[in-house]
Amino acid sequence: MFDGGGSQGAGGFDMSDLLAQAQQMQNQLMEAQANLESQEIEGSAGGGLVTALVSGTGELLSLTIHPQAVDPDDTETLADLIVAAVRDASENAKEVAARAMGPLAGGLGGGLPGLGGPTDDDAAEGGRPGIGFTNPGGTTGLPGQNPG
Repeated sequence: MFDGGGSQGAGGFDMSDLLAQAQQMQNQLMEAQANLESQEIEGSAGGGLVTALVSGTGELLSLTIHPQAVDPDDTETLADLIVAAVRDASENAKEVAARAMGPLAGGLGGGLPGLGGPTDDDAAEGGRPGIGFTNPGGTTGLPGQNPG
């Protein structure tokens, strides 16, 4: 019978240690997220003609357009440069976030089955299936998953 609070649970692990580790990871994750929100990451296009500034969480903060990029007869190119600069800044922010959060998110997969599953890239390279449903009749998944 489970007594709800013994020093060691089934299998010989200390539940209070596991909960303390989870709390510590949550605190580190919240600190990393707050740090990301305060960071400013830049992206550019057209050799610096258009520059976008985003937060570490990807929110667009500002957009700078060099006067040489403005041609009243060709607003389509300017629009393309803006989109490219914002996309570049967002990708840079994702990379910063992955570096900041990667070690913390990676800690979830160690001892808890199903967490920290593969990315799409892992699956494309033959990695193990992640959490969720599989396509009925598809080639991924394990027997008994999502019988349809």
